[in-house]
Amino acid sequence: MRTMIGAVVTGLLLAAGSVSAHHSFGAEFDGNKPIELVGTVTRVEFINPHGWIHMDVKRPDGTVEPWSIEMGTVGTLLRRGLTKNVIPPGMEIKINGYLARDGSKKANGRTIMLADGKALDLGSSIGAAAPGAAR
Repeated sequence: MRTMIGAVVTGLLLAAGSVSAHHSFGAEFDGNKPIELVGTVTRVEFINPHGWIHMDVKRPDGTVEPWSIEMGTVGTLLRRGLTKNVIPPGMEIKINGYLARDGSKKANGRTIMLADGKALDLGSSIGAAAPGAAR
C-alpha cells in the first residue's frame, strides 16, 4: 500500500512540475529580430527560471519606454560574474538581444555593456534558434 501511495504522490509531483515549465527561446523570441537597447536600469530580478533586467529606454522623440530583458538562470549569471550589485538601478547600460514574438516591450538578452565598457554574457537560451547564433 505504501508503494502505491508513493507512486501516486510521485506522479502528482511530476505532473505539477511540468505545468510550471517555461517555453523555449523560439516560442517567445524571434531570432531573426535582433535589437539593441540603451537605457537606464530600473530594477533587476534574480529569480528562476530566468533573471530579468527592467530598464527605461529613451526613444528619439524623447518619450521613455519601459522594457523587460530576460536573462539566463541565476546559476548561469553568477558563474559569468553577473550579480544584482553589478547592474544597480540608475546605471546606464546597452543590451543586445532578440525581440519578443508578441510585439511587447520584452527581449531576450544576449549581452550587456556596462557603463564602464565591460561586456558580459547574459546567458541567453537562444542556442541555435537564430541564424548564426551557435554558441
